[in-house]
Amino acid sequence: MNIFLTGANGFVGGSVATRLIKAGHAVRGLVRDPKKAEQLKALGIEPVIGSLDDHDLLVAEARNADAVIDAANSDHAGAVESFIEALKGSNKVLIHTSGSSIIGDDAQGNYLSDNIFDEDTPFIVEALKQPRYDIDLRMMKAANEGIRTVVICPSNIYGVGGGLTDHSFQLPFLIARARETGVVRIVGKGVNSWSNVHIEDVAELFLLALQKAPAGAFYFIENGEASFAEIGAALAERMGLGPVQSWPVEEAAKHWGEMHAHYTFGTNSRVIAKRARAELGWAPRNSSILNWVKTEMPL
Repeated sequence: MNIFLTGANGFVGGSVATRLIKAGHAVRGLVRDPKKAEQLKALGIEPVIGSLDDHDLLVAEARNADAVIDAANSDHAGAVESFIEALKGSNKVLIHTSGSSIIGDDAQGNYLSDNIFDEDTPFIVEALKQPRYDIDLRMMKAANEGIRTVVICPSNIYGVGGGLTDHSFQLPFLIARARETGVVRIVGKGVNSWSNVHIEDVAELFLLALQKAPAGAFYFIENGEASFAEIGAALAERMGLGPVQSWPVEEAAKHWGEMHAHYTFGTNSRVIAKRARAELGWAPRNSSILNWVKTEMPL
């Protein structure tokens, strides 16, 4: 297939693109920075210079492609509307990337939530995350407009990416702050837990969804979970640092920002990828973020 993909130089987008190319597909990748275009070419990705705000460009690329994968920005409603406009009535595949923070709470690191969500569980969505979930709902509704729409909703992604950006966000953020201060810090008690998934398994699910997902499908992606206290301890051990230090969310917010303190590191986001396993035959190979941190994570 000829695939148009946004976020081609990003962690998820680049990894998905290289996996699709390995499977025999051709990928045209959206990139803003002309300097990165040559680097994308070296990976076998045909660069398209532009941004998610370039409505006419997105429409033209989508109409010329066999399928579209939106992996640049989970919160960009305009790009989704451009793709829906372009693909209406075509029965082509349109895959949008969301994120499991849509069901995150505001635990401030101090409790483990009993709420574990799969695709059939009624979601509890905080007001701050409702706009992202509204985009997901719009995507699923567009299945009634002659588009094979799919929403893929990863949990915390770890591992080394296959594209230009080889690192995710949550772990590298904690590592960078630990290097600056000499200590790994967590929000509150750190007993809050996130489901997690390796980037290689994420890319594999995108390939399976492209091949087999029905219109209007929504898939969580996870393979295990860990608390931030556990992750922090594993990072400290791997980096040869002392005990993990806890700080209240108010203090974390001063240094990391409100969003990161409350919803990136202070929240619970516990999901089960029930539908991907049952419907697509997805079988992730990487099972433990803690083992990866301790034994495989590049320093």
